[in-house]
Amino acid sequence: MEGDGKKDNIQSPTESQQTVSDDDEIDYSIRPEFYDSDLDDKDELWVHKKRKGRNSDAVLSCPACFTTLCLECQRHEKYVTQYRAVFVVNCKIKSDQVSQQRSLQPKRGKRRRESGENEVGPVGAEMFRSVCCSVCSAEVGVFDEDEVYHFFNVLPSES
Repeated sequence: MEGDGKKDNIQSPTESQQTVSDDDEIDYSIRPEFYDSDLDDKDELWVHKKRKGRNSDAVLSCPACFTTLCLECQRHEKYVTQYRAVFVVNCKIKSDQVSQQRSLQPKRGKRRRESGENEVGPVGAEMFRSVCCSVCSAEVGVFDEDEVYHFFNVLPSES
């Protein structure tokens, strides 16, 4: 067919069909059913009411599904990507996953070093339980024996 000099009169899909844009289908004269222009202000008032005037370093969200996990937290002094909190939402503690971290004894004076004893030794072991997002089960931190949540796998936002 290619050698006989005749052209195929097959139209391309874009030429054979009429293209309609989404903007052509939207009627802007009708107010959207689920639109609320005051929603941001209402949300801000709700957060302030929940915090009862207390400040927070950030609002923490799950990195996997963006669910809010904490409205009131404190950023770690040394590790700026870690936060601690007492009051959380949408979190579950996995009691079957327990980890231990040994507390370290502070350094002693010159005499201890001369005696050949270790400078740092284990004092006791602190127990931590895994904390997960209750929506998607992503691990977001740990829960300690003092009932404080330590978040290290979260998305912080301005408070």
